[in-house]
Amino acid sequence: MKIVKVEHLSKEYGSRETIVKALDDVSFTIDKGEFVAIVGASGSGKSTLMHLLGGVDQPTSGKVWVEDTDMYTLDETQLAIFRRRQIGLIYQFYNLIPVLNVEENISLPLLLDGHQIDQEQFERIIKSLKLEQRRTHLPNQLSGGQQQRVSIGRALVSNPAIMLADEPTGNLDSKNSEEIMSLLKHFNKTFNQTLVMITHDEDIALMADRIIAIEDGRIIRDERIRS
Repeated sequence: MKIVKVEHLSKEYGSRETIVKALDDVSFTIDKGEFVAIVGASGSGKSTLMHLLGGVDQPTSGKVWVEDTDMYTLDETQLAIFRRRQIGLIYQFYNLIPVLNVEENISLPLLLDGHQIDQEQFERIIKSLKLEQRRTHLPNQLSGGQQQRVSIGRALVSNPAIMLADEPTGNLDSKNSEEIMSLLKHFNKTFNQTLVMITHDEDIALMADRIIAIEDGRIIRDERIRS
């Protein structure tokens, strides 16, 4: 089942003689449950692609479908709701709310939607993230690795169609990086959670099922490395 479909996606900045093509006519699909790594040098367009997949920027042209919804036909309010429900975002610098504790940060997407928390699922996520003893801790009382685990929990709690991870280990030491990647792979394989990750780390990219390499705004390689 194709869960993401990208067609002729382009993003330009500037105008006339100063125009810069950050993304240039990119097309691909992603199957349900795939783990895809997007790699490329700084300025290659990979972050622009991630922003467009996440609905946080508008393309110059092209389309992005997520679960049969053409995201860029939605108005601003509809897109914000769709993004909150269907796209789980994990950032390099966590982006947790400092005045909310672990449970509140993880629950935030559901609370914003006015949805009740599925306590059984919530407990399963907390246990998988090994945060049972940190429920009432604020972000500044957590290590970097623990904060990133909270960020993963927040991305998962709505059962999103896709989870997007932007350099999720970029701010962590090697031990915490290994733990975070192990967790992401766990949720990908155990819950069939579709995962798209940006990384500059080749070793981390090789943990994915498929690698898409971007250069000068174009896909130069799309390689499946495991089924």
